[in-house]
Amino acid sequence: MQYLQDVLNQVKEANANEPEFFQAVEEVFHSLEQVVQDGSDFQKQAILERLVEPERQIIFRVPWHDDKGNLRVNRGYRVEFSSSLGPYKGGLRFHPSVNLSVIKFLGFEQVLKNALTGLPLGGAKGGSDFDPKGKSDNEIMRFCQSFMTELYRHIGENTDVPAGDIGVAGREISYLFGQYKRITNQFQGVLTGKPEIMAGSALRTEATGYGVAYFLSAMLDAKNDSLRGKRCLVSGAGNVALYLMEKLAQHDAVVLTCSDSQGTLYCKEGLDVELVKHLKQEKGAKLRDYLNEHPDAEFTPVNQYPSDAHQVWQYEADIALPCATQNEITQKDAKALVSNGCMTVCEGANMPTTADALAVFKEHDVYLGPSKAANAGGVATSQFEMAQNASMQKWRPQQVDEKLQQVMKEIFDRVSSTAKQYDHEGDLLLGANVTGFERVSQAMIKQGAV
Repeated sequence: MQYLQDVLNQVKEANANEPEFFQAVEEVFHSLEQVVQDGSDFQKQAILERLVEPERQIIFRVPWHDDKGNLRVNRGYRVEFSSSLGPYKGGLRFHPSVNLSVIKFLGFEQVLKNALTGLPLGGAKGGSDFDPKGKSDNEIMRFCQSFMTELYRHIGENTDVPAGDIGVAGREISYLFGQYKRITNQFQGVLTGKPEIMAGSALRTEATGYGVAYFLSAMLDAKNDSLRGKRCLVSGAGNVALYLMEKLAQHDAVVLTCSDSQGTLYCKEGLDVELVKHLKQEKGAKLRDYLNEHPDAEFTPVNQYPSDAHQVWQYEADIALPCATQNEITQKDAKALVSNGCMTVCEGANMPTTADALAVFKEHDVYLGPSKAANAGGVATSQFEMAQNASMQKWRPQQVDEKLQQVMKEIFDRVSSTAKQYDHEGDLLLGANVTGFERVSQAMIKQGAV
């Protein structure tokens, strides 16, 4: 469609130095060819032009003192993309790779992801190029306090409710919340992912990983299959990966791999998931240390990875579960997965598959669970936390887990039904993009030119 292509060209020209953002937009637009027709109401009301332009972009300086008394400076971001369906909602990422392109791609994805949940949530994302690794607790506290001293002006329980992401877990959320409360003199649900002692929700830490497992289970159920005995490749070793691995093990799947910034851990007979969790969460150790107790496992350091590929995807398996970061599955990785018999991929990270890799999967009919659907469990449980805060209630872990399972099953049903409606049965990526777009665009049309 000419309208789609014209807007895509405008996005590329206006955001020439933002490749991740353009990649995210292009992927969605390719799914909308049957939905957005030239001369339609979407074109007359400039829905696509408004969809790709954030409602607000905030960039600010974050000065803080390190433990030696030196003044350090980082850059902070909050991109409030869309409030069509509810208050802005999306995480904060603290990582050296953070830039405007990354934050905008994450925010754009978040809009559609939040729409898929059926919950009243808009989409946003934020963060900083600050690296928490190697920093003391006091340095992280001072940074978070400085970051919130600017951010507090732009957020609120009915305006914008940030959460955690890479580099932002319970510790960072606690420092951010403490500073918000200090400045505003209000104890309110303005951040999610808080520790339970601070009105956080049960299972919020586990929610994204658990949600990926529940979505994957729904994918397999639709094929009259199950997780039992499935050989799974998992990347990453953060909360998403660890709690996904935990749930996979509970469903009698075999977890073969995980990875961290140092390299990839592999065991043909299956990893001891509880030991991996102990090493990463309780000891803060490297995955390489797993070999001290299981010398039969293999560890491949990053400098021995294949060129333009990730070691974690080079093994025979049934299911691949990328849970590390964007664009971690390259075209070469996708070909290796297909060659090794892996015909199901479920994305735990945001946009972890490159466009070239997606083309390989499509060519070989790989069953793909897209990230904006599969990893929506985190934001769904964040909304549960918002609801608990607003009503001053506390839900039991079992209640939260039951609601999470229900939301993930409903998301699968929605995207699967939409794919079938548009004669692309089984194409969950198209189903997710179209379902999210239709819900957001309907709200935009009803609200007028805002």
